[in-house]
Amino acid sequence: MTFQKNMTVLAAALITAMLLTAAVASAEEKPTPRILVTGVGEVSIEPDLAIVSLGVTQEGKTAREALDANTKAMADILAAMRAAGIEDRDLQTSNFSIQPQYNYPKSSSNGDKRPRIDGYIVRNALTVRIRDLSTVGDVLDVSVSLGVNDGGNLVFGNDDPDKAISEARTKAMRDAIEKASTLVDAAEVELGDIIEISEQSRRHDPIPVAQARMMEMAVDSAPVPVAAGENTYRVTVHVTFGIEQ
Repeated sequence: MTFQKNMTVLAAALITAMLLTAAVASAEEKPTPRILVTGVGEVSIEPDLAIVSLGVTQEGKTAREALDANTKAMADILAAMRAAGIEDRDLQTSNFSIQPQYNYPKSSSNGDKRPRIDGYIVRNALTVRIRDLSTVGDVLDVSVSLGVNDGGNLVFGNDDPDKAISEARTKAMRDAIEKASTLVDAAEVELGDIIEISEQSRRHDPIPVAQARMMEMAVDSAPVPVAAGENTYRVTVHVTFGIEQ
């Protein structure tokens, strides 16, 4: 009986110790008062890069006929781009396809309604990066003269926007700190240490500014007028601060 009594006392002591430990841990795990704010920073800079898509579409009775016509036009365009000072690293074939042209007869003497191939279409597109923005209009104009009849999507961007994004990041953090300071002042408490920071960077893709209808542009027209404008880069930060009460 004495042994059983001792074990009962020991078990009760262990349970009491566990309860006290849990209570202390619960007190220590009490959430720290905190405040979450969002800061936004924007920086606008002039673009230093233009990207244009120059497409050539040719038709022919045979695939070879359409391909030869397309190849000649694209070779002339590539030569003109290089002559304009555009480096090979800024010239990239972005699309190439050979597709049959089908004719779907409504009826025939023998009842055969299967489609037949009447010809072929060859499409080839060239993506050009233009680093001298003063030549954009001339590039568009000469490309049409040499056979471009598709594409013409023109966008302006920045070759290296990292500096602008870093500046926007700094502005966003300052905005978050200012907002947090205003809130704690109004609540008559003190701003504590930073607990957590998260960021959402919006690295703009080049912004479309024009979609030229290449087939409607006159070969002997003046260089195409373009306006580069500005690109805006935005950074959003979510910052959690502790609160000293």
